[in-house]
Amino acid sequence: MSADLPGAPRPTRRRNKLGCGCLIAPLVLALFGGTIGWKYLNCELTEAVPIPGALPTTVTLAADFSPAPVPGTAEEHPFLAAAANGTMHGGGWQSDTHPAAGPFGTNLEVRSRKSGNGMPRQCSTFVYRSDGKPVMMCGGLTGFRMVLLDPDSLESLAHYDLPMRPSSFQAMIKRDMAIMMNDSSGGAYMFLDRQDRLVFADSRQVVQRLVAKQDGAQWSWQVEKEWDLKPYVPHDCMNWDNPLASGECDMVTTVMPDHQGRYWWTTRYGRLGTLDPQSGAVAQIRLPGEEIQNALAMDKDAIYVLSDHAQYAFRAGQDGKPLLLWRTPYDRGTGRKVGSINQGSGTTPTLLGEKWITFADNADGRIRIVVLRRKDGSQVCAVPVFANGASATDNSMIGWGNSILLENNAGFTSAHQQTDWNAVTGGVVRVDVRPDESGCDEVWTSPLRAPSVVGKLSAGNGVAYYYSYTVGKDAKGQQVPDWALVGLDFRTGREVLRIPTGRGKAWDNNWASLSIAPDGTLYGGTTTGVWQVRVKR
Repeated sequence: MSADLPGAPRPTRRRNKLGCGCLIAPLVLALFGGTIGWKYLNCELTEAVPIPGALPTTVTLAADFSPAPVPGTAEEHPFLAAAANGTMHGGGWQSDTHPAAGPFGTNLEVRSRKSGNGMPRQCSTFVYRSDGKPVMMCGGLTGFRMVLLDPDSLESLAHYDLPMRPSSFQAMIKRDMAIMMNDSSGGAYMFLDRQDRLVFADSRQVVQRLVAKQDGAQWSWQVEKEWDLKPYVPHDCMNWDNPLASGECDMVTTVMPDHQGRYWWTTRYGRLGTLDPQSGAVAQIRLPGEEIQNALAMDKDAIYVLSDHAQYAFRAGQDGKPLLLWRTPYDRGTGRKVGSINQGSGTTPTLLGEKWITFADNADGRIRIVVLRRKDGSQVCAVPVFANGASATDNSMIGWGNSILLENNAGFTSAHQQTDWNAVTGGVVRVDVRPDESGCDEVWTSPLRAPSVVGKLSAGNGVAYYYSYTVGKDAKGQQVPDWALVGLDFRTGREVLRIPTGRGKAWDNNWASLSIAPDGTLYGGTTTGVWQVRVKR
């Protein structure tokens, strides 16, 4: 039983049998007073069982649209997997753009696999090894799980379980899923390096570097190296093994390499540090009173950190300590909005072209797309977007060339809390930076409702992919969303592709990312697993 209880991480191999997670189901059910329901807690097979509620695969295309590449470049990062395959948002520029041509045409299929081992697991972020195999981070109540996926069978080749996050334990104890949903720490912002090594920080303030090993037909994850940040990060956190915690607790949210191979890390409550993976030396500073809930962006010159108060640029000093290059405050509004996890920007900063950095603020009324110059943090533009009083985002923009695509998340809470699906106002906008830096212009808007997905642009075919829904009714007359993969023409904003995936909560992506593999296959996560759109084989 201990293999499926929360605790210390360990290497694991593929299993095709009933998981013992069902033995902790009564405990979880009791803590939530029965609100989750047995259908999400029963024992399941760990093999590739499809997600229930799939809709018929009917591809709708715009007949007069011809896929065509979108010109543009992004700086290759020497310590990340090549060709934008190393992070949730692609590469070091966090552009959410993949060079591969994504799925388009009539000869496509939707395939899925349900997560198992007795608990719901949402596969939220994706990176790709040099052999094309996806590595996924799949979240669950008992902790995050790193999964090496077989792209053909959709079976888990190997998985590696991380310790339970304090926010997950507190969500169960306090019967409040928002505690867990508003926490981005514990391994979500992982990265894959040029040697196919997976690096992340777990919920015990430990940075780990894993490598997938193959022995005959069997794969397993092995810990190659780890670094304990507890001496630098307060860690008296309320958890299953520390239920009476009363001290200070901070959580590591992201780890990213710079262009010299040094690891940079941030915590939720404003700590920013570096880690030398060779010597283990650590140096840090703190941004007092500020939160960092998003990933880092970087180029060869600087590391860019976006807090809930300001956009920063840093570089490392000779001793590794972060040195401030510039700080630009932004309008954080007067409170947190529905569709955001804190009072501040919900976006990871995105580098654009050779000169700019962009993010969304949290201004009251209408949020703004802000563009700054990377050399000094001076402002190029701040463009209000979406409708007054219905404008919020907690997902990063797509950035390519001099163009920015941003979605509206206003009105969406989470798959576990949403009841009124008509409350999501929706909208996707494209804003371009003028080449002469005299300002920015809104190019097009789309009414598409993409309530919580990390969208992706295929530079190979000019399609921006989002996850959307239409509102239907179930047998009891209650609202139910019918989900679909939707493609927008990058140039015009027109819908050019729609592929239904599935109905209801089991197919809700719940803030998970879309991702385009090197072979053009598209992946997406749901509350109960992962789905794939690819050319029929």
